[in-house]
Amino acid sequence: MFTISRRLVIAVTLATALISAPVLAQDLTGTLKKIKETGVITLGHRESSMPFSYYDDKRQVVGYSQDMMLKAVDAIKAELKLPKLEIKLVPVTSENRITLVQDGTVDLECGSTTNTTERQKQVSFSNSIFVVATRLMTKSSSGIKDFPDLAGKNVVTTAGTTSERLLRKMNEDNHMKMKIISAKDHGDAFQTLESGRAAAFVMDEVLLYGEMASAKNPREWAVVGTPQSYEAYACMMRKDDPAFKKVVDDALAKVMTSGEAEKLYAKWFLQPIPSKGLTLNFALSYALKKLYKSPNDKAYE
Repeated sequence: MFTISRRLVIAVTLATALISAPVLAQDLTGTLKKIKETGVITLGHRESSMPFSYYDDKRQVVGYSQDMMLKAVDAIKAELKLPKLEIKLVPVTSENRITLVQDGTVDLECGSTTNTTERQKQVSFSNSIFVVATRLMTKSSSGIKDFPDLAGKNVVTTAGTTSERLLRKMNEDNHMKMKIISAKDHGDAFQTLESGRAAAFVMDEVLLYGEMASAKNPREWAVVGTPQSYEAYACMMRKDDPAFKKVVDDALAKVMTSGEAEKLYAKWFLQPIPSKGLTLNFALSYALKKLYKSPNDKAYE
């Protein structure tokens, strides 16, 4: 009886091992399957969202969000047991980033993309990586102190952003008669402000600090105004792909809860920015500390 039972256990164990190995490979679906079969992952990045995702002086993509995304890539590589994984970088804008994720051009996008309930109908979002407030930048001598002061003035923002939507709603609801200029990206928006074609630039506060730090004379500019919204940045991926989302979420959660995220924060927001030599001196907020402690993928709306 003992011999028969032992042989049966061994037979069942061997059969299970033989069956489960190929099933695990066959069970890969969606983005993980695509990456495994091609050996390539395509990452979407911004060109001028400093210090989140931008080109340095060597045209290399760098930034806080880029560092976070590469941590997720390391986890994907380990999950798929790939000795080598080719990374393909694709620049995206505020206007085309969702479409490029949806149509499969980009597998994962990490830049300065806000997680909103409306966007969740089109794409999935990872655990959030940053928390921001919407404010405005203007010349220190302009006399503009808050959003009501923008009435009747030219105001620039970046096309396809939540800031653009907020600004247009504010203009309509309060009959402010602003002329809203929609720029291609944050760099173009700041150039519009710097050239005098706009009296203010409305955008996420930390991005405004990034543009101000790179200005010819940063002291000419001021970030002011009552915060109009609080938003969470996250990485984007295609909808209905829970296996891929889990790998990304777990990787980002590990970075945040281990203390590594705070080191990345210090690198990009408290120390001279690599290749730029500029320091934002943007203190770690209570909201971001809370996120690092308890990572989640919730929109702030």
